[in-house]
Amino acid sequence: MTIKLDHADVIKKLEAVSTAIGNLSISKMPDLGKNSLDTTEKWEAREEEIQTLVSTYIKALNKNVKDTKSNVDLLKEQDESIIHS
Repeated sequence: MTIKLDHADVIKKLEAVSTAIGNLSISKMPDLGKNSLDTTEKWEAREEEIQTLVSTYIKALNKNVKDTKSNVDLLKEQDESIIHS
């Protein structure tokens, strides 16, 4: 069984994923004024939690793409070194 790595294709797809990640965003909640209702405060707290979760998720996605790219580059280098041996 042979596994063929099409480096250029994989890198192209990783770049597409990076672009998609760059397009991920969540808009900030509009200012609700000086409302001090309990429900409003809970709503604002929940919105902040969601903002934090989305931000953390985006960072994790970016790290995964970077790590995958490094691994694909390493596989390409190893293949080239085997071919030249």
